[in-house]
Amino acid sequence: MHDKPQAAPAREFRLPSHEVLAIIGRDAAAFAQAQFMNDVAALGDGQWQWNGWLTPKGRVLALFALLRIDAETLWLLLPDADAAELADALRRYVFRSKLKIEVRGDLHANGGFDAPAQARGPAWARIGDAVELDMSGDGGPRRLRIDAAPADDDATALARWDAADLAHGLPRLPASQAGQWTPQQLSLERLRAFSVKKGCYPGQEIVARTHFLGQAKRGLALFETDAAPAAGAEVFEDTRAVGSIVASAAPLALAVLPVERGAPVRLADGAALHERPLANGLAR
Repeated sequence: MHDKPQAAPAREFRLPSHEVLAIIGRDAAAFAQAQFMNDVAALGDGQWQWNGWLTPKGRVLALFALLRIDAETLWLLLPDADAAELADALRRYVFRSKLKIEVRGDLHANGGFDAPAQARGPAWARIGDAVELDMSGDGGPRRLRIDAAPADDDATALARWDAADLAHGLPRLPASQAGQWTPQQLSLERLRAFSVKKGCYPGQEIVARTHFLGQAKRGLALFETDAAPAAGAEVFEDTRAVGSIVASAAPLALAVLPVERGAPVRLADGAALHERPLANGLAR
């Protein structure tokens, strides 16, 4: 009698656009609380949240996962933003705070389409020398590990990962889209990525006013398309431009459009956009 064959472990692959930025020091948490749009003070050691940094006008400059490693160490996992540029920009606001901001070029992000070994929801876990995050949602299990060793490149798996992010409403913003959209226009409440109750932070007044006055007239919409629209491409309803693409990963694209709209939408060249429901489950 033969033993039942064991399933091979899911292949791990490198997430090359992801970078890690560390904020270290006794004032790290207070600095992050004053600068970023989510409630950093609500995190305990071993937890993470979606978070971001806004312009004074409330536009998203960078969107990231913020991990509380310990009381004096935070990691920002940046899916798209340039870590060195963000570090330089943040350092301008350090003043007399007791902290340092450094790019962790020694750390790499690797993904896998299997269930996390230990991480669950907003609780990250240490797996040997790696830090594991649960990136699962309604679209299926996913896990991300921050490790000293990069996994092999896999273009097919990477494209699937990027599309899964978009399917769950995580906008993968290229540089051209940084500073263009408010958290509400990107529907980041779906990820619980910002707070309207914490104290002041850059852009907070705009975010709070939009929330409490119910003025979010635009939001994120997911489309499937045979085209490969570039970020910034206009979206049309009949002959009128009503919004634009903010991110794409074939065969999916995310666009910011009016919440209330009627006719089907298309790209400028006539390519059809087929709306799909956003998947849930990635909120942390």
